Amino acid sequence: MNKRKKMTMFLAVMMSASMLAGCTNNGGGNNVPDNDPPPTNNTTENVGDTGTADGFPDYSQGFPETVDLDIPVYERAFEGWNVTDNYYTRWIQNEFGDKHNINVNFVPITRNNEVTDYEQLLAARRAPDIIFHYDMPQALAYYGEDVMQPLDWNEIEHYAPTYWSNMGETIQQYGVVNDQNVFFFAARPDTDNFVNLIRKDWVEQVGMKVEDLTSLEKYNEMLVKWKEAGLGVTGGALTRNNYVYSYGFRDWPVDPEYRALYSDLGVADFTTKDTEAWLRNLNYQFNNGLIDKEFYLRDDDGKIKSEFVAGRTGTYGFYLASNTDVFEATLKNNPQAEFAVVPPGAGVPEGNVPQARAYWPFGFIMGMNYLSTPEERAAVWMYLEWMSQHENLFTLQNGVEGENYTLDEEGLPVRNADFTGESVLAQNNNKDYWALVTESPVFETPELTVKYNLRNWAPAGYEQLAEDMLRYRDETAEYRTPDALFTVVLEKVNDYKADLNSLFQELYLEVALAPEAEFDAKYEAAKQRYLSAGYQEILDEKQQAIDAGQFAN
Repeated sequence: MNKRKKMTMFLAVMMSASMLAGCTNNGGGNNVPDNDPPPTNNTTENVGDTGTADGFPDYSQGFPETVDLDIPVYERAFEGWNVTDNYYTRWIQNEFGDKHNINVNFVPITRNNEVTDYEQLLAARRAPDIIFHYDMPQALAYYGEDVMQPLDWNEIEHYAPTYWSNMGETIQQYGVVNDQNVFFFAARPDTDNFVNLIRKDWVEQVGMKVEDLTSLEKYNEMLVKWKEAGLGVTGGALTRNNYVYSYGFRDWPVDPEYRALYSDLGVADFTTKDTEAWLRNLNYQFNNGLIDKEFYLRDDDGKIKSEFVAGRTGTYGFYLASNTDVFEATLKNNPQAEFAVVPPGAGVPEGNVPQARAYWPFGFIMGMNYLSTPEERAAVWMYLEWMSQHENLFTLQNGVEGENYTLDEEGLPVRNADFTGESVLAQNNNKDYWALVTESPVFETPELTVKYNLRNWAPAGYEQLAEDMLRYRDETAEYRTPDALFTVVLEKVNDYKADLNSLFQELYLEVALAPEAEFDAKYEAAKQRYLSAGYQEILDEKQQAIDAGQFAN
């Protein structure tokens, strides 16, 4: 029976993680790999000579023959950063790989096109040993393509006892599909560092204050003043793959079944009144010259950032990190620039609340490539175990003591912001390497963790930005809710997601860029095309599952 027909995972109701949506999901890509069965020695029932009392080979002194371990890592196009060959990849090889006779190879996955990259690698049978994604619908789509092998929890615990101690309960609760052990996870501490910046000096130059931006109407009023003063426009980007744009336009409290029907990171809720309101505002901003007129060409972070740095746009959303260069680069073009955090109400129509998507209580959702051998599988667990050790994780997150940082009286690292030597961290503090085990650093107490995060999220002189980011997050916590998690595989979502993702980009731009007088007609026609292209079938399938109670909130 095809695995996608039935699923019995996630029997417990999900706990809300109260997290602001920041990590993106990427739809697209339907190049299904050859579904040849995995090698016959690929199951944990055929592990050969054990060498240990619990039935698993003993590789503590290294593998008898060299194992090639292929680890995925996001390629974010940081200038001057080689994601597959740098101080830390070499350090990992020296400290972990060489000691266990493992060649650790890093496979770059483009952050904005990760599903397409994975599908192409899978089709070519060159995908890394770990297949990961941040969102369950796409992880299930990979599962439905038969590209993940079943796992033995005992094997994970044997080779990765520390990792298992940290994540075993989560893995057992959420990692079972069709009575098979499929997924393993990274931890997700209750924190987030995605922030929307605004040019504070521009806001004040037109006689307003940042704290005045309490609604979308106030925000648009400010944009009009920016235009009249010849300052610039709000930033914009092509909307694709990550469909959370309509949350602030929804009624509150949100109806759980409504959210289950229409919330889906991989498929846009194009036909709702919420999307209509979002599109109408976008159309208004475009036609009145209030948004980057070529926003639809800004399809990656570098392009969006360059507009802000150049002083052509006054807003920019990104992951705040102490070693970001966005402030320095912007000040080179405008030494008088000042920065603030956009209040959460600025994108919400009057009378609404700043709703947002909460994360699930896990970070990366990972599966094991169906072509990975037992030795490669063991190497994955050993790698997660090695990274779970405090001293190794600490180095990946902070660098070298005396170079990248010093320790304060509480034992917290204090970053050397001016360090540019060989061990310099990537611009997101190396997260793309250590995110396999956790989404953010954690210390002995919540207070120490917050103190550490504030240091590492904000460059010197910009601490207030990180503090405001956390304050706003706390103030809006009650309005963050997780998407419903269906307890059956949604076949129609998998079938139509890629095509609808592409069609959405065409249709939403057609509506958003239309003359204001043509908006209603354009939107109505676009809705019908979207529904007939498969979205109606998705809604029908979801509604059937909802009626059967096959979802958790």
